[in-house]
Amino acid sequence: MTTAIRIGEVADRVGLPQKTIRYYEDIGLVTPLRSDNGFRYFREKDIQTLMLIKSARDFGFSIAQCKDLLGMLDGAERSNVLFKEFTIAHLKQLEDKIRRLTTAYERLHEVANSCSDDEETSCTILELMVKVPTEGNLNNIQSVNDLNLI
Repeated sequence: MTTAIRIGEVADRVGLPQKTIRYYEDIGLVTPLRSDNGFRYFREKDIQTLMLIKSARDFGFSIAQCKDLLGMLDGAERSNVLFKEFTIAHLKQLEDKIRRLTTAYERLHEVANSCSDDEETSCTILELMVKVPTEGNLNNIQSVNDLNLI
């Protein structure tokens, strides 16, 4: 007989909030058994799936990527090559994100250093953050009807 446990114990074992586990069920990442009274009962394979999702999310994989990963695990074409390609593609996405975040950090650091520590009411930080880099003057636009939409 297969042992199945309720969501509270699963949450404790896996380290995820019950709300997150319910969400993963709602979007089809995990499918626990349901009793006649509606209680969820998780089998060992459900717990392993949740642990994999948690690990993948900790590595920065999106929900969509988690679905793909689970599909690869369940698929007939399961292979180390697929998993490695999948992981390398994610590493490239992370590298790109790190570059963008590094640039944002450096720019924000420069902006923060350009604002004085005095009681002035104008601050370079706010001026630079609300500056919209566009062509033309947007000051005359009062409503959507004033926009030149194609």
